[in-house]
Amino acid sequence: MQIQNTSDIQKYYQALVERNEQFIGIFYAGVKTTGIFCIPTCRARKPKLANVEFYTEVKELLQNGYRPCKICKPTENADQAPEEVVKAIQMVTNSPKEKITDYVLRQNGLSPEFLRRWFNKHYGITFHAYQRMIRINIAFQEVKNGKSVTHSAFDTGYESLSGFAYTFKKVVGKSPKQSADQNIIYIHRLTTPLGPMFACATNQGLCLLEFVERKMLETEFRDLQKRLNATILVGENEHIRQVKRELTEYFEGTRQSFEVPLHTPGTEFQQAVWQRLLDIPYGKTFSYQQPLF
Repeated sequence: MQIQNTSDIQKYYQALVERNEQFIGIFYAGVKTTGIFCIPTCRARKPKLANVEFYTEVKELLQNGYRPCKICKPTENADQAPEEVVKAIQMVTNSPKEKITDYVLRQNGLSPEFLRRWFNKHYGITFHAYQRMIRINIAFQEVKNGKSVTHSAFDTGYESLSGFAYTFKKVVGKSPKQSADQNIIYIHRLTTPLGPMFACATNQGLCLLEFVERKMLETEFRDLQKRLNATILVGENEHIRQVKRELTEYFEGTRQSFEVPLHTPGTEFQQAVWQRLLDIPYGKTFSYQQPLF
């Protein structure tokens, strides 16, 4: 929607002038005199306040006749994680079993409030919930591989077995002892020139690659978990890392086919249709009216 509140307009304009990365994804600035729109960190010369309109969604700017700025490329870069978020995620990656408190974040020059807003907006969970999911993810794998629940609980920073069991069941859906036959689907958010996407993968291969804003996404997640007898947890594995590399190469124009393994459970007919889709050559289109077989 278009921002009408005067105090918000003043705040956003100041953020635009200062190129404040904490506002990336919060607003887009449409310049009435040029007909282009930018993200807050754009390096282009700043317009006068009277010539700027602020919106919260890219599609609204496009509908009002604005074009993406060629300098900041808002349709590509608006959903990239800002430096603070990248640093916080790296802290979790480096010490996945340790709990990173608000105090530790501030000691490292990071704002817990900003991280909470960003993770809520882009993942639907807080940064601390993201941490818990990573830690439970590790514990889940350890328990499946035969490690005792007690050792796994204390190794991942929990001070009591009851607290660990409660969190584990809340995230995974089953208690640690009941989850031995449960599979796991990793989910990772990535940015592409076409918009942000979720990549999901099991240990067998990529099972979902979908745009974040797709309306039926929650239904897809539920169906996927049911089909694979699995729980979706935030994280990544070799298949997600591979598809990230291959997508980057694809959008750079250096790749025309994908090699990442796929995990696509379905009927014999569905498998045949999906294989036919994979056979469509690079750069070609295929109509539904054309015979599949």
